[in-house]
Amino acid sequence: MDIANSTLLITGGGTGIGRGLAEAFHARGARVIITGRREAPLKQVADANPGMAWATLDMDDPAAIAAFARTVVRDHPALNGVIHNAGIMKTEDLTADPIDLATAEAMITTNLLGPIRLTTALLPHLRAQPSATVMTVTSGLAFIPLTATPTYNATKAALHSWTIALRDQLRDTAVEVLEIAPPGVATDLMPGHADNPAYMPLADYVAEVMGLIEAGDAPRGEILVERVKPLRHAESSGAWDQVFALLNR
Repeated sequence: MDIANSTLLITGGGTGIGRGLAEAFHARGARVIITGRREAPLKQVADANPGMAWATLDMDDPAAIAAFARTVVRDHPALNGVIHNAGIMKTEDLTADPIDLATAEAMITTNLLGPIRLTTALLPHLRAQPSATVMTVTSGLAFIPLTATPTYNATKAALHSWTIALRDQLRDTAVEVLEIAPPGVATDLMPGHADNPAYMPLADYVAEVMGLIEAGDAPRGEILVERVKPLRHAESSGAWDQVFALLNR
């Protein structure tokens, strides 16, 4: 990934990991376009980073995604990368009566269908570039579920599997497919996360990720900071039961 010569679209770029990555790529010379549902945080990030572009996008709306893809390619013909960071995470009580199915459906739409739809819309353009990158943001919870967030875990596990298949199907093209799987990071993804001392500071997470990207250190296309490796490798190391119990104690 030639960062300085990249034009990157980052979904969910107004807050959290998305903002951190957007600012890190921007500082290294990439042309960055950030998207999200809300105009105010996007504009705030762009104002703080002169030259960064922004546009609103509702990842729940298939027609809006298709229209946005046409517009962003028209406005940024050098676009050669997309980072699928937008996502929502909510707790669910599967013992409730009734169960709030709308919560699960919203996470599936945003976290899984959104990246699939946007990638599908952008692939013809990306495949026409000399080199391009599709990067998904999954989670350590794709490998060890947090039982309080069952559908969130499932969307990230599905996105991980989809990313593997996409990478293999595009193996003979100029499109590189990467996956970032964060551990718990101190952001506002859920109430209390930003202040949780057990979570990795956002600045530290972004710095380690950028170091791995710059070093080309992505075995099997996965960008894994040290703190997520116990989750990612729990099953192969024989520690799945212990890690699951520790995570859900």
